[in-house]
Amino acid sequence: MPPGAVVPTVDVDRSDPAYRAWLKEAVRKVQADANRSADTHLLRFPLPEEWGVDLYLKDESTHPTGSLKHRLARSLFLYGLCNGWIRPESPVIEASSGSTAVSEAYFAELIGVPFIAVMPRTTSAEKCRLIEFHGARCHFVDDPRTVYAEAAALAVRCGGHYMDQFTYAERATDWRGNNNIAMSIYSQLRLERHPEPAWIVATAGTGGTSATIARYVRYMQYGTRVCVADPENSCFFDGWRDNDPTATSERGSRIEGIGRPRMEPSFMPAVIDRMMRVPDAASVAAVRALEQRIGRKAGGSTGTGLWSALKIVAEMAREGRAGSIVTLLCDPGERYLDKYYSDTWLSEQGLDIEPYAEAIRLFLATGRWPD
Repeated sequence: MPPGAVVPTVDVDRSDPAYRAWLKEAVRKVQADANRSADTHLLRFPLPEEWGVDLYLKDESTHPTGSLKHRLARSLFLYGLCNGWIRPESPVIEASSGSTAVSEAYFAELIGVPFIAVMPRTTSAEKCRLIEFHGARCHFVDDPRTVYAEAAALAVRCGGHYMDQFTYAERATDWRGNNNIAMSIYSQLRLERHPEPAWIVATAGTGGTSATIARYVRYMQYGTRVCVADPENSCFFDGWRDNDPTATSERGSRIEGIGRPRMEPSFMPAVIDRMMRVPDAASVAAVRALEQRIGRKAGGSTGTGLWSALKIVAEMAREGRAGSIVTLLCDPGERYLDKYYSDTWLSEQGLDIEPYAEAIRLFLATGRWPD
């Protein structure tokens, strides 16, 4: 379908037996994907035993589409199908910085509907390749702030459904249980020396993951605190700190998948205990340190969360508080070889990661976090 093409709306009688049979099969396929996929691993980040603090990374890169967004896409498709919004043959359109679009393209292919991803032109080439691998189309915009309006307009032109992850992420996911990410974390920590984490550190794109985790913590009456790490050029930290739902950022985030130019409807500031603003150079330094420590490359959003988690480890160790901390390995670094693992890209962006890399080295060697 060429850009800008007008596709007639597919008129569906939702009481029609053929439609109900299609819907039943589509829901079965999406649920079967979850049923046959083993839960993601919880990896230990090596720290000295005597510190009394354990750090774990929930490895979401092992999902079939390689990222944390696989959970969200599955929930959004079930939500859209059960609400009658996703119909046979009609396109699904999403505004995304990449990983959500990869996962949604997978589910669209699974149930046999077209998919179009509206993304900033700066989205990594590997993510675009993965979207197109699933038979979907990439629709680029030059200004990241226009992805919402363009996706909604494209849905009207195509007679399709605008998924709108930034509105529906927190309501499409069952935060009370149903093997959500929070429930999985607590189950996997059951036999560890600190089974109830002192902190869970998340990052925010839609805000759906942090809302799910924080709500589950409260629902289950745990003492865990939730910290959200926010990159440069994102308004979430300012909006949370100032209790300002109108906060905005004039630039798009360099850390793909997290950070937004506006306060998204799915971002729930009231359930977050703490936020940290993380320099982009620190995020990159952290993912490179992660590779050195556990031999795994990860995306920049993982680095944002890991930097904040390491700071909390340092605080707890300094104060003599034992416990565990969990953060997320959101997606594989192989998607970003031309960005976060490229010294050329760092130079072009004016990012000097060495002071942050040295801070991590010093901390892991001595237990001291630089002032």
